[in-house]
Amino acid sequence: MKKTGILLLFGLFFTACQSTSSSMEDKNKELINQYFTLFNQHDWKALSEMYADSAEFKDPTSGMKVIKKSKAQFVEEYSGLQQQFPDVHDQVVNVYPSGDKHVTVEFVSTGTGADQKKFELPIAVIFRIENGKIVQDFTYYDNF
Repeated sequence: MKKTGILLLFGLFFTACQSTSSSMEDKNKELINQYFTLFNQHDWKALSEMYADSAEFKDPTSGMKVIKKSKAQFVEEYSGLQQQFPDVHDQVVNVYPSGDKHVTVEFVSTGTGADQKKFELPIAVIFRIENGKIVQDFTYYDNF
């Protein structure tokens, strides 16, 4: 009887932990879906508010070095992107939540430059989320 009680208690604890983790994964996935909605609306200010005050970024344009950016720097950078590619758009291929702090997203970014040349770039991003804000944005794509 004692063993059965311990097993039942362990089972309830395990289920509760799984439920909390799953709930957090769902919240993070929802946050990232909102992120791409705002990106495709080119609402850089609202998008910047999804980040912590001094988030860490890593991508090929920084030589894959981790750099911190303020929200103002983020808005300036993405406004510049929109000037180069006014129709820039991200099409999400898949979202992979991982635990209660990480979400990996694969998507295809497209756009048209001033010279009317179109681009299509597959990208993967690993987001780290804490307290409902993105604290890390590590982006990977072939820069060549």
